[in-house]
Amino acid sequence: MRTEGDERERLGVLASGTGSILQAILESGLPVVVVLVDRPCRAEEVAAAAGVPLEAVLRSSFGGDFDRDAYTDEVVAALRRHRVGLVAMAGFGTVLGRSIHEAFPGKVVNTHPALLPAFKGWHAVEAALGAGVAETGCTVHLATLEVDEGPLLAQEAVPVLEGDTVDTLHERIKEVERRLYPATLWRLVRGGHEEGAGPAPTGARGNE
Repeated sequence: MRTEGDERERLGVLASGTGSILQAILESGLPVVVVLVDRPCRAEEVAAAAGVPLEAVLRSSFGGDFDRDAYTDEVVAALRRHRVGLVAMAGFGTVLGRSIHEAFPGKVVNTHPALLPAFKGWHAVEAALGAGVAETGCTVHLATLEVDEGPLLAQEAVPVLEGDTVDTLHERIKEVERRLYPATLWRLVRGGHEEGAGPAPTGARGNE
């Protein structure tokens, strides 16, 4: 049973974009205690509509002078103010530094639009189309300092159809993502993941 004092069940969501993943997380009933954004974006409106506290830790630079470590420390401080126990990255556009992994070891979760370890990086959907693969998909994984390298928690395949564009394929991946990600986060909130355990099987339909 959920208790107010159980920090494991206090979820902080990091977002940068349209808020569609955030919306799915909120609609699933997950115990989100704060949404944090790194830039003005629609995710702010999604959080406000749900009555969830918002932290706007805005980047001062998107250039070479960006101090990633100092920015990450600000993010960590904001999450700690809300006694967050689990962090979910939901389309968050900033790669964070070491301090978030030290503050929340094994508790930072991300979703990626490919079947990792294939097609790492920001342009995974374009890469899958360019490679001519028959299927790609969605991966939920623990985030680490090495981008897209963390332990896998869940995956689900998505077929690449004849005539697919980046937009059409990405939308089908997002449909899976909006179901698989909240289900996997619920598993973590309930304590269902053990260190070193493999991902849920490809094709998994989520919440038990």
